[in-house]
Amino acid sequence: MQPGTAPPVTPFLRTAAAYAWRLLIVGLLVYSLFAVLGRFHEIGVAVFLGLVITALLRPVADIVAKGLPRPLAVALTLLGGIALVLGVLTLVGEAVAGERTTLVREFRDGVDRIEDWLMRPPFRLHPEALTDLQARIGQFLSSHRSALVSEAVSGAGHVVAVFTTLALAVFSAVFFIHAGDRQWAWFQEQLPSSVRGRVGIAGRAAWRTFTGYTHGIVLVAATNAVLVGLALWLLGVPLAVPLALLEFVAAFVPLIGSPVALAVAAVVALASQGPLVAAIVVALIVVMGQIEGHVLHPLVMSWAVRLHPLVVAISVIAGSIAAGIVGAVVAVPLVSVVWSVHTALREARETAREGATEAL
Repeated sequence: MQPGTAPPVTPFLRTAAAYAWRLLIVGLLVYSLFAVLGRFHEIGVAVFLGLVITALLRPVADIVAKGLPRPLAVALTLLGGIALVLGVLTLVGEAVAGERTTLVREFRDGVDRIEDWLMRPPFRLHPEALTDLQARIGQFLSSHRSALVSEAVSGAGHVVAVFTTLALAVFSAVFFIHAGDRQWAWFQEQLPSSVRGRVGIAGRAAWRTFTGYTHGIVLVAATNAVLVGLALWLLGVPLAVPLALLEFVAAFVPLIGSPVALAVAAVVALASQGPLVAAIVVALIVVMGQIEGHVLHPLVMSWAVRLHPLVVAISVIAGSIAAGIVGAVVAVPLVSVVWSVHTALREARETAREGATEAL
């Protein structure tokens, strides 16, 4: 090496540096995406829900459109979906109203049973400790009554925001279901002709994965809800239908949602039926986790992208840190779509390269 010349860079370091700056750019883009979604999260959530509704109802609308005009088919499909959701919510409301009196009595008796259980071995809590705990809870509620009232009033504003987001989601779904393919074609026409082919491949792969994931997660959530509701009904746990609905909603957060929902069911079982039934519900958490992780997800998600459980867990935690519950729900389908797009573009490049080689 001549004096004054730079020392040679090893191939390994050169390759590592090349990947490092690419990873930094990808990380910056992902951070920017979540920052924008956090800034306009209502719009992002509404569009995401609109895509979910489209993935679920567009096949139905296509079938109905074979015998009816497309606008009428879309309207009937959306009205049918809304009627189904309202019917389920009405069923849950009637179940809660019908069991309200019995539930209050059972919870009071359950609290007394829990206190007696805590005073016996192995806990041997002193009765004055439980009385002091109840007094402290009552004192806390009394001293923070104004704060609780203000939180409830501010919660009304959140309810308005939720309904606004849902209305925008349904409004978006109307156009996605009616003419989503034409909207995508128009978007492609605005791009340079050199990238239209790759964008078309990426778009088809993304939509195929997103619809497959949406159908799969809804089927997994429905299966979990039916199994949990049936088990809670057989165990005599009150509010089996609302708890099953909670399990259905929670299943949209993979690996984490179902245990949280079943933990709520275990608390209800402990207060209403005692420690033995609560222990059975806790065992149900383990069984449902095994069924969901080793049977339902591999079987149902076969048409979507299969992700390693570690990738799913990291995605859910990272999404929850970045955007709360919404991020936890969106993280896994987002990672699935990104990976499927990468795979589709890589396969397209390999096919083009093989075709060029054969032509030579």
